[in-house]
Amino acid sequence: MNEKFERWETLLLQYLKRDWKKIIIWVIGLGLFSSAYVPAFEEIAKGQGLIGMFETMRNPAMISMVGSTPIKIGTEYTIGAMYAQQMLLYCGVFAMIVSALHVISHTRKEEDLGLTELVRSFRVGRQANSLAVLVETILINLILALMIAGLMSSFDATSISVEGSLLFGSAIGFSGILGALMALVLAQIMPTSAGATGGTLSFIGLLYVIRAATDVSAPTLSNWNPLGWVYLTYPFTENRWFFLLYGLLFGIVLLVKAFFLEEKRDMGSGYLPTMVGRSHARRTLLSVPGLLLRLNRGLIISWLLAFLIMGALYGSIYGDMQTFLESNDLIKQMFEVSGASIEASFTSTIMMVLISLVAILPIAMINKLYAEESRGHFSQFYATKMTRGKLYWTAISLAVLSATCGILLSSIGLGGTALTVMDTDTSMTIQDFLAAGFNFFPSVLFFISLAALALGWVPKLGKMIYAYLGYSFALNYFSGILDLPEVVEKTAIQSWFPKMPVDSFDAPLFIIVTLLSSSLILLGFIGYKTRDLEN
Repeated sequence: MNEKFERWETLLLQYLKRDWKKIIIWVIGLGLFSSAYVPAFEEIAKGQGLIGMFETMRNPAMISMVGSTPIKIGTEYTIGAMYAQQMLLYCGVFAMIVSALHVISHTRKEEDLGLTELVRSFRVGRQANSLAVLVETILINLILALMIAGLMSSFDATSISVEGSLLFGSAIGFSGILGALMALVLAQIMPTSAGATGGTLSFIGLLYVIRAATDVSAPTLSNWNPLGWVYLTYPFTENRWFFLLYGLLFGIVLLVKAFFLEEKRDMGSGYLPTMVGRSHARRTLLSVPGLLLRLNRGLIISWLLAFLIMGALYGSIYGDMQTFLESNDLIKQMFEVSGASIEASFTSTIMMVLISLVAILPIAMINKLYAEESRGHFSQFYATKMTRGKLYWTAISLAVLSATCGILLSSIGLGGTALTVMDTDTSMTIQDFLAAGFNFFPSVLFFISLAALALGWVPKLGKMIYAYLGYSFALNYFSGILDLPEVVEKTAIQSWFPKMPVDSFDAPLFIIVTLLSSSLILLGFIGYKTRDLEN
């Protein structure tokens, strides 16, 4: 048994030395994001703010997005209860994703690149690398949990207790560890690192979507959802530590399963068989569009299906929103004063969420060009008469087309399902949902242009586009809570656009951002055509 993990502690020390910069950014960035908004929530709570926020958060649409609260009466809604309800789930999901990506990049991806074989040529155990990476991730999440708890306690805010702060931080740290364990299991099952990454992110997304549905229609079922064990701890109110014990038991099962699967498989392979190709390639592979489409086929299909399903699941909530509106006079009065229906207001918010997800697909497709280039897979291409321009513009066109399909499917999934479950007297039509979705098309094109610009000039910064996308999403999602200056809000591209169908379409802005993005794409082409290629 010891031979399997021999010298894992040596590898752990090496990994900590290698990743120390990443760890600092990880802990400080996620730690501040999770805990530093307490003063902003104190401002919201002034006057009748807590009661108004409690009524707003009772909306099924909001529950589906951020989770539930055990508070039943507005007068009992505290700053701690509000902070936990609005922040814990999203922070937990972020921690889960970051940990999962870290584990896959240092296990299965290094295995695909041949680095694991090099490490195993030394006197180390066969599974020492996986154990070292897992222990490193656990240590990072423990430090993150303590940092969050310490920061939240330091504000000395009303109802932000020490125990609640510890539970809040522990829940986020627990979600990160759980994400790492899920990633380690899928790294053994999937045939490639890309498959493991896609499978893990899809599984996390599935847990979130299932939770959104059960929180609204069958809350008791959320108790069986691993993601539910994060926010159902209810810090600052009921302090349910026992949900973390459920997670601990589940984590032990995942740990045993992961090491058992790794022990039985050959290096570089997975339990899911690789699809057997044709004996002769299709003629479409002789063209650049056909080849790039084939390379991205799995990525495109899986994401487009996810967009359609996400839209449909969020659309199913619209019927519950109408029931909620009729039973809550305060919220009904709020929307009557604002002149917007609750369905239109929710559509403008959830469409921003869906379009932010849509932007991930084209960014990933453009970044994949550099990944293939750095591995030397395009060397034979460049030896032929094929030009860099042909490859670049084909990739950009495919990314734009995929983004367009993503917006279309998200809008149809959301609108089609919403119109089915709502009463027939609603004023909204499928055209309203399509307009709300394609209103954000230039923002997606802007992210594509940033990825193209990075590909052309500094391709190693391509992954930073994901960071800006996450920043923009967080800024827009929490803008109403944080009450940030307008100049700060405008650093997020989505905030430039009107929120349809509540606001009117802004044609000049649509055209200007489209032209700006097109210019950046052209600038990226100039860099791609002139820079030295990898390998």
